[in-house]
Amino acid sequence: MRRGWGIPVRALFGVLRVLAAAAIVTAIVGQFAQSWSMVPNRLTFVVNFFSYFTILSNALTAIVLLIGAWYAFTRRGDPYWYNLVRACAVTYMATTLVVYNLLLREVSLDQATTVPWSNEIMHVWAPLYLIVDWVLAPGRRHVEWRRLWTIAIFPIAWAVYSLIRGALVGWYPYPFMNPGQPAGYGGVAVYIIAIAAFILLVGAGIIALSRTPWPHEPDEPAPPAPSDERVGVVA
Repeated sequence: MRRGWGIPVRALFGVLRVLAAAAIVTAIVGQFAQSWSMVPNRLTFVVNFFSYFTILSNALTAIVLLIGAWYAFTRRGDPYWYNLVRACAVTYMATTLVVYNLLLREVSLDQATTVPWSNEIMHVWAPLYLIVDWVLAPGRRHVEWRRLWTIAIFPIAWAVYSLIRGALVGWYPYPFMNPGQPAGYGGVAVYIIAIAAFILLVGAGIIALSRTPWPHEPDEPAPPAPSDERVGVVA
């Protein structure tokens, strides 16, 4: 590490990642247990519960943080595949933070009684920590710009799944995805396009941050090209 970002600081972020992952898992379990005790159809509830983008993005984040903690304890830098997955998680959590606080904070969602502390961890504190971790944690690698479309794959797949399942069972994870609202499918399309554009914008910002010179781990230099003598070329 350079500029004073040594192994102790990287290990510190490893500890913080474990604590953040534990908080997220506790929040998910707390909300699940509260709702489980109050719903009549538990099978339907389980499918619905894990259809929320918030739950899926938080579950992914907990896994990503635990993997990141392992790398923080055992390696000087993060591998490239992990950096891309981490960039996806940061983008999804930042989107969760903004969409919830702009569109859903005052809306009562259909998941029995919402647990306030769990709600705040998943929608506010976990996203904020993940953003801070992306900006400050040493060991980050560059993310290529062409990977922006990779970041968009999961949200698109989730939106398609939600609309198809919603049409079949009559349940949508969020009110703005329900075509039964006055604006119909046109209103749903506007919301989805706006959120998709926002996800791409956030993803672009996350990639841009990954390409700043601090505090990422310097990319490994490419191996020197073989000389003419080594490949048997005669001048």
